[in-house]
Amino acid sequence: MPSQRSVRVLIPCLIAFLTSACVSLPYQPQRCDKSDPMPLADHESQIEIGRPVKWVDGFGNYFFSLPAKLILLNWKVDNHDIGERTEEAIADYLATNGLCNVKVRLNQYAVGGEWSRLFRNKGVAAGWRYTLGILTVSMYTIFPERLLAGFPFIGGGDHYNPYTNTISLYSDVPAIALHEGGHAKDFAGKSNRHWKGGYAALRLLPLVPLWQEGVASSDALSLLRSEGAARKERDAYPMLWGAYGTYVVGEVGRWTPLGPAISLGAAWTGKAMGWVRARFVPDP
Repeated sequence: MPSQRSVRVLIPCLIAFLTSACVSLPYQPQRCDKSDPMPLADHESQIEIGRPVKWVDGFGNYFFSLPAKLILLNWKVDNHDIGERTEEAIADYLATNGLCNVKVRLNQYAVGGEWSRLFRNKGVAAGWRYTLGILTVSMYTIFPERLLAGFPFIGGGDHYNPYTNTISLYSDVPAIALHEGGHAKDFAGKSNRHWKGGYAALRLLPLVPLWQEGVASSDALSLLRSEGAARKERDAYPMLWGAYGTYVVGEVGRWTPLGPAISLGAAWTGKAMGWVRARFVPDP
């Protein structure tokens, strides 16, 4: 049974979930910040798609991503084949929220591009970029997510990197794309835009990841509610709440070895709660 200490950790985790991962209306879009210190280069595409490499994507989909698929009970998680619906979802999200300088890489391994964006990103202080930023891009370089996304402790997966202001997607799941867009919006918000490096570093502290993940999921769900996209919102709840369960486990795992052992249970419990919550989504 979990120790009293792990239970004391779990309770605030659940509170953070209930207070942050919820729908908030009216929806608050943002405008493109023309003064952004790292705009996209002239004629640079905001969204880029990796060139298909069958054996790489095949290994990624049918082997390395199997743990992530099992945890989230969705075959399209880290499937390395991004469809039009997911691409349109992230493109519309960026346009709605004025995130005109965020780079999106769809199943793309772009080492040179990410190192370049790291060094050019004056939106994050040099002290943060040349320490934690270099660490994140080094991991991206050494452990290519194009192949390893979804593999425990190595592959990473869908994520937003504030040090390069880049969203990397490997899953053909619109809800995940919106969630990662929510992270980019969170970092571009008024309260964080001048402290991006510090805000990113806070993730190393206990419970902070739960708050940040909750903010991103809340924004994704709020956007779908504001658009009257009831079906999409119903689909999003199990995915986002299931994924949130894995972060709860991650926080418990900081203090107890029980974390990995209950990862599946936490994710599946989150998905079950999401399915129940989805039944109460009102029709437009």
